[in-house]
Amino acid sequence: MAEKKQYPLRIDPQIWKALEKWSGDELRSVNAQVEFLLRKALKDAGRLPKDQKGRI
Repeated sequence: MAEKKQYPLRIDPQIWKALEKWSGDELRSVNAQVEFLLRKALKDAGRLPKDQKGRI
């Protein structure tokens, strides 16, 4: 597994609360849920590097 980049995220408390609930519903951590959503958005926009297009 590639090393992960750490990034401090400032986020609206209501969005955080919704992410916590959503990630819990899908048995993921909030961090994993955010990464999942970002990866999906990048793939949908055609901006994900070619070597990672199949992975969501």
